[in-house]
Amino acid sequence: MEETARRADRVHCWAAGLARGPAEVLDFLLPLWAGAALGLSPTAIGALVAAETFVSFLVRPVAGVLADRLRRTRVAAAGAVVSAVALAGYATATGFPTAFAAAVVGGAGGALFWVALRARVAQDAPENPAVFARLFSAEGTGTWVAFVVALTLLPKVRAPGVFWAGAAACVAAAAVLLGADDDTATTPAPAGGWGPATRRLRPLLLVVGAVAAAEGAVSLVLLLHLQQRFALDVGEIAFVFLPGFVVYSLAPEYLHGLVGRIGRRRAMTVAPICSGAFALALAWAPTVWVIAVAWVLAAVSFTVAVPIEQAVVAERSGLGHGRAMAVYETATLAGVTVGTLAAGLLYDAGGLVVVCLASATLLVGAAPLARVALRRVGAADRPVPTAAAPTGAPPPVAAEPDGPARTGDGFRSAVRGGGADGERVTGGQDVPAGSAPAGGGAGAHRPALRGWYAHLGVYLVAQTGLAVAGVSWPVEALLSGPHPAEWFWNSSGGLLVDVGRIWTFVLVLDGVWSVGRLLLSRHRRSSGSGSPARRGR
Repeated sequence: MEETARRADRVHCWAAGLARGPAEVLDFLLPLWAGAALGLSPTAIGALVAAETFVSFLVRPVAGVLADRLRRTRVAAAGAVVSAVALAGYATATGFPTAFAAAVVGGAGGALFWVALRARVAQDAPENPAVFARLFSAEGTGTWVAFVVALTLLPKVRAPGVFWAGAAACVAAAAVLLGADDDTATTPAPAGGWGPATRRLRPLLLVVGAVAAAEGAVSLVLLLHLQQRFALDVGEIAFVFLPGFVVYSLAPEYLHGLVGRIGRRRAMTVAPICSGAFALALAWAPTVWVIAVAWVLAAVSFTVAVPIEQAVVAERSGLGHGRAMAVYETATLAGVTVGTLAAGLLYDAGGLVVVCLASATLLVGAAPLARVALRRVGAADRPVPTAAAPTGAPPPVAAEPDGPARTGDGFRSAVRGGGADGERVTGGQDVPAGSAPAGGGAGAHRPALRGWYAHLGVYLVAQTGLAVAGVSWPVEALLSGPHPAEWFWNSSGGLLVDVGRIWTFVLVLDGVWSVGRLLLSRHRRSSGSGSPARRGR
């Protein structure tokens, strides 16, 4: 059973990484490409973005219902195919009508894919609360890999070639999902429908929307600031974002463990403050390097907050997982839309400092409200794995931080001193506090390390063949030169050499990630091997 869960987790992570990268690259390139290549006015470019957003709003509830009635991986695969069609439309667009049609199709595809995929991940969350953190990590990995690939291809194949590559990645995501052995997991409609669930989650959804608005505003003015104040080109702007994207890839599972120790409420209080600090730093940052470091701080806050938000919505909605994720993503999208619109107006009226101060004020104000919202919706502060609960069941009653956990379907609260002799109370069973969660421990991470060994073997075989042909990047880097910095980071000369450069970077980060997971799991096992009294604290 654990091996099946790990296999499903790998499938979801691969699909998320393959699809997230093209989406982020498209969001980054679309305004620049539409203005430069198609000659569209700012109003027309705004219409493209608005069309995709509006269609995504309309399709999200439908996607939630489909994800609860059909096989979720099939719905997500259909969304990936639709997204590939949209990217192909952008690649072949010669004017506004074709690009507008591609935006409409892209809005529908993204809604289908992400609602269904996150619903399928939420299905596994009761047994393993870390699944949302791993999904976020996979999305971060897909983002930075896609940016490196896109920046390498852009000078050679231009934006249409990058869009075609993104379409191929989306097709690959669909193929990964279609090859998965998945559960049907349909859910009958709950008696209360959408309204009661939305009212139940309203405190949290308001915080999610407010934080998304502030972060969307800061992200927009960051792009404008880097382009106008520092006169950076597309590649240089992307490299400012790259350290934060790497944090998305490496930090989620470690931060999930930290959240397990300090509790969701404290974590959700600290995360908006970190984002607010980034907004303030952006307002008066003297150099690009300061912005890059501050962006890493913001990335840490996103990495903490987003998996918690998704897990709590899935846990407490009382809806099927598909509709729960549709509600969450609609709140997030609404916040980003309002935030970016307000940022444009404030930027024109008062400049960068006004936008950053307004965003920082909203984020810092949201910090205490997030703690209150989690308590109001009844979310467990420290969830522990439980047996799977039927989706659509009434939400459980969460335990207060210093009281005994009360049983219910879904998550159960792990509390300090909740059981006798340092044991945790979960679902009426006494579980030793030092026991590892289901699917946890070092053994759960060894398959990832074996996967890296396989990756290394394929890499060595391929690079041997490329070296014989005289187009191996690592051989060129070690045995020829010296090379300028541009050779290492941007263009090494020749398509195969550039592919080898990207592959080398991916291999190194894959190894760091895999070894880091293994060492972290061993540390957790050793820190949990103390006396029962200590473990119960």
